[in-house]
Amino acid sequence: MADDAKLSARRMRLKLALEDLREMKGFGTELVTLIIPPDRQVSDARSMLQNEHGQAANIKSKGTRKNVQGAIESAISTLSRYKTPGEHGLAIFVGSVIVGNNKSRMVNIVVEDPPQPLISFRYRCDSRFELTQLEEMLVDKKSYALFVIDRAEAAYGIASGKRIHVQEHLVSNIMGKHRQGGQSAQRFERLIEEAAHNFFKRATEHACSYWLPHLENIQAVIVGGPGATKDFVVKNEYFHHEIAKKIAKTTFDVGYSNESGVRELVENAGQLMGEIELDAERQVMNRFLEELIRTHPKATYGEMMIKQALTSGAVDTLLISEGLRGNIIKMQCKKCKHGAENDWEARLTRQQELPACPSCGASGDAIKELSSHSIIDSLTSLAEDSNSEVTYISVDTEEGSQLMQGFGGLAAILRYPMM
Repeated sequence: MADDAKLSARRMRLKLALEDLREMKGFGTELVTLIIPPDRQVSDARSMLQNEHGQAANIKSKGTRKNVQGAIESAISTLSRYKTPGEHGLAIFVGSVIVGNNKSRMVNIVVEDPPQPLISFRYRCDSRFELTQLEEMLVDKKSYALFVIDRAEAAYGIASGKRIHVQEHLVSNIMGKHRQGGQSAQRFERLIEEAAHNFFKRATEHACSYWLPHLENIQAVIVGGPGATKDFVVKNEYFHHEIAKKIAKTTFDVGYSNESGVRELVENAGQLMGEIELDAERQVMNRFLEELIRTHPKATYGEMMIKQALTSGAVDTLLISEGLRGNIIKMQCKKCKHGAENDWEARLTRQQELPACPSCGASGDAIKELSSHSIIDSLTSLAEDSNSEVTYISVDTEEGSQLMQGFGGLAAILRYPMM
């Protein structure tokens, strides 16, 4: 998958993990949070946990002592799978969480390869998991570049979230009307146009120099102004070629080309700014729907059909609703060993109790969780293996709602018809 698709996948995995982790609560200070930044050694963290395991023997409450030591042992076992924390670090959340009626369930959730590097080492035992560093990674950093211009002045900046920042206001030295005649008139006209060209060039170069370091987060460049200058500057390619690719098709009329004009531009283009991201989602959903009604459709939906298509390498683009939820839990019974040789799995949320063994009826601590992964993780892994694109569709549009409610949150555009 492309870099931006991989980043989207990491953000989605983190979002799902945090949704579960926020809801989890322990009976006491039994939930262990371990955050290892990329510059910290895994061996150091393991040694620290071993020391904490010994210290936990002094906990007076037998139940709390058992749960804390069990959580630390599980964290140590998890760390044994890693030689390094990875490029962005590693976070482990483990402990006995309440699942209702004074019952608990041991969970072990690992966040590896988060969207951004973890900053600081953290070890904590509490009734809830420590999530601050990971929560900050989901703060929306998407922004819009803003530019207003006429022949007298220009201003540019950036809008991100609810914040509008005007970086610079520039004033031109272009002369106005003159009384020269004859050849002098032509010379003055030429000087005026040359001054205008230099001003347009200076204003766009300043703006592009400011925007380029933030280019990956910029969704669109929105241009405005009180007259025709804005369209002239766009049409005559004054902007850097990478910036030009992101210029919105529509320019906007505003009263001024200063800081007030930038803020007016945001007001006038508000609807466009909201629609730019959603438009890409609409296009891919419309492409799926158009394929679906063909005689030999290059499209399918439903988990089973999509898994078959991914396994055979037929999927061009996998569409996943951001509203899709569910974890696949593999288990084993400690008493009769059911699940040791045959797959025993169920779809559960993290807050649900593990089911009783279908062979011997054992339940509670007798059921061991072998592995857990989300449906989304399973499908994106298959998509990566088959070199398929993955697009996450929000539930905030009519098309997104249709994907979730009409197609179960999963659809695929195929490389060739399956039938």
